[in-house]
Amino acid sequence: MKYLSRADEILLLAILRLKNDAYGVSIIKEVEKRSRKRLTFGSLWVSLDILHKRGYVDKRMADPSRRRGGRRKLYYTVTARGQEALQSVRDLSRSLWRGVPNLSGPGPD
Repeated sequence: MKYLSRADEILLLAILRLKNDAYGVSIIKEVEKRSRKRLTFGSLWVSLDILHKRGYVDKRMADPSRRRGGRRKLYYTVTARGQEALQSVRDLSRSLWRGVPNLSGPGPD
């Protein structure tokens, strides 16, 4: 399995955290809140489109009655395949960190 990039991992985790409220603005706010990284809408849409093409996220249009300014929100959910990819990244990270000494002290000179 191909591992997720760190940016893809962050996006998928943000979508999972947002549950049924994962749309463009809420995803950007969640990513910025958790990672202190700034996202543009352009980069977000490109990344979400790639994740959708890979089968990691599904997208759906909001209920037609919830229109705002003539446009409906596009909501995202993490698919089972996306959850498997996240689990693989989590397992890899745990494996890499296992046995690494505590990093809280002063480093070697």
